Amino acid sequence: MARIVHARQGDTVDAICQRIHGQTAGVTEQLLELNPGLADLGPILPQGTPVTVPDLPQRQQRTDSVQLWD
Repeated sequence: MARIVHARQGDTVDAICQRIHGQTAGVTEQLLELNPGLADLGPILPQGTPVTVPDLPQRQQRTDSVQLWD
């Protein structure tokens, strides 16, 4: 479930993704899709701007294994 956060002073989209999810890869694009017009505000968001942050998809655990030694 996506949640709404408010931009802090000096926040960028990447900074919000890093603060909330600890990563930017794959999240930044989703965040911009969920917030039409957000990019029009410029690279540094105005303080207090509401931003909908996407949830990260659950990572699938791999069950494949490789036997290195007999």
